[in-house]
Amino acid sequence: QVQLVESGGGLVQAGGSLRLSCAASGLTFSTYVMGWFRQAPGKEREFLAAIKWSTGSTLYADSVKGRFTISTDNAKNTVYLQMNSLKAEDTAVYYCGANRWGRRWSLESEYPYWGQGTQVTVSS
Repeated sequence: QVQLVESGGGLVQAGGSLRLSCAASGLTFSTYVMGWFRQAPGKEREFLAAIKWSTGSTLYADSVKGRFTISTDNAKNTVYLQMNSLKAEDTAVYYCGANRWGRRWSLESEYPYWGQGTQVTVSS
């Protein structure tokens, strides 16, 4: 079965950087798209970025374009989210998701598989 394990969260000062990792297993189809979402307290889960394993094609939310970068290491079956110029409003739990058929990359409902999440706290 599909398993996703996030890591790399923590406390960082505003303007700093973090790199999140998502180690994936059980992904047997090249159609998979991997996405990063976040959820702040009292808010809905928000799409950030997605990447297709087979082609490296990416999609970003406008709110993080230019600050966040999604990438993969296919040899390690790992997806990364490099986050730069962090702001207090980036504070949230960050989740990695797997979208099996690669449809509607920004929609949470298209991702049946999720990791447990990793907390990112940005102090101002």
